[in-house]
Amino acid sequence: MKNDFQRALRYLRRACFLKCPECGTKPVFLPILKTRRLSDYFTPLDGCPRCGYAYERETGYFLLSIWAINYGFGSILGIAIYCYLEWNYYLPLPLLLVGVITPVVLFNFLFARHSKAFFLALDHYFDPHTKDGSGGDGGSGKGNPPRNPIPAPPVNAPQPVEPAVPV
Repeated sequence: MKNDFQRALRYLRRACFLKCPECGTKPVFLPILKTRRLSDYFTPLDGCPRCGYAYERETGYFLLSIWAINYGFGSILGIAIYCYLEWNYYLPLPLLLVGVITPVVLFNFLFARHSKAFFLALDHYFDPHTKDGSGGDGGSGKGNPPRNPIPAPPVNAPQPVEPAVPV
């Protein structure tokens, strides 16, 4: 029991620093200074270059992290800010809305990477994504293999010929 708790804390600590939940050394995302586009900021890397742990198991894997963790914490923050402003200051409604919505949107933008890392850590804790259960190459002992790339079509594949239709 104590060992499971320590393992969960280890995974969550690694998620706080946006590191691989398996080995804890390589980053899950590109460093902020190396991001060129907004999608680089939000998209995790394909996997850990050190241990081979695949970060995204399937398409849509991180939807729960955005809907539950990111928006959930953003909603809790918005409710807390609203209650604080409503009880301590008597602001008109437009100013109250700006005072609540602005920090929530900023928080959701900045917390998006961490919500994916926390989801990855929680998922790895409950369903380890390793081949033999001891770490390794990103396979799964529980039936969740990493996403395989779609094979490229042959370069010189013959094109289907449509039959001639008499006029």
